[in-house]
Amino acid sequence: MKYIGAHVSASGGVENAPLNAQAIGASAFALFTKNQRQWQARPLSRESIQAFRENLERVGIAAAHVLPHDSYLINLGHPDNDALEKSRNAFIDEMQRCEQLGLQLLNFHPGSHLNRISEEESLTRVAESINLALKQTSGVIAVIENTAGQGSNLGYRFEHLAAIIDLVEDKSRVGVCLDTCHTFSAGYDLRTPEACDQTFGAFAEIIGFDYLRGMHLNDSKPDLGARVDRHESLGKGKLGWEVFRYIMNDPRFDDIPMVLETIDDTLWPEEIRHLYALQH
Repeated sequence: MKYIGAHVSASGGVENAPLNAQAIGASAFALFTKNQRQWQARPLSRESIQAFRENLERVGIAAAHVLPHDSYLINLGHPDNDALEKSRNAFIDEMQRCEQLGLQLLNFHPGSHLNRISEEESLTRVAESINLALKQTSGVIAVIENTAGQGSNLGYRFEHLAAIIDLVEDKSRVGVCLDTCHTFSAGYDLRTPEACDQTFGAFAEIIGFDYLRGMHLNDSKPDLGARVDRHESLGKGKLGWEVFRYIMNDPRFDDIPMVLETIDDTLWPEEIRHLYALQH
């Protein structure tokens, strides 16, 4: 079964996110558990945590289908040790917030080498960061998102994700989120069923679908291999509808949160309906 939603607002408190998801007809959703553009945040209040859990139950969305995203400031592959420690502490705080809310996943971008250390060294730092965070938390899976490869960002090759996973000690608590826009912009074609066979076949071989814990469903403004991260509304970008038809009818994508981050949130209810209508 497929579970589709969008990255909804948690404005006014995390407890509002499940209600915002219900309002667009979602059966899954993403959220930020704190302001994604600030390092510091007030701890979640007992009232907020309780209300979040109650609202999640009220709207009938399982915790397993919620895909929180960490702060954009965090860089777990940072070349500078002080900056790396700051990112690691912030990441542990994000993991602990998920733990408090009863959520099982935390989605994050792997990080950037900033052209100061090698990709390999930076990937090792990411894996070490994950190991540190897993030791200080329980029950939350670190979900690495593939990237478009913009600038010095890591994670645009499936091999990067596999290298991180290989160095994570507890394999049961690491996974991957595939973003369709990022995948395409990084150079993996998804425009035809044959291209999807090839790209997802490569993913299966290099990483394995056992590690797939979530998807971001986005069309792409940039062309194949542009290595630029710019999302588009479904069917209005360079991808078209075929990849989404493919995903909606492939059981390998069952029972994970599939989240829209498309650019026009007024279209989300329609996009969710359209995705479900693609199922044979």
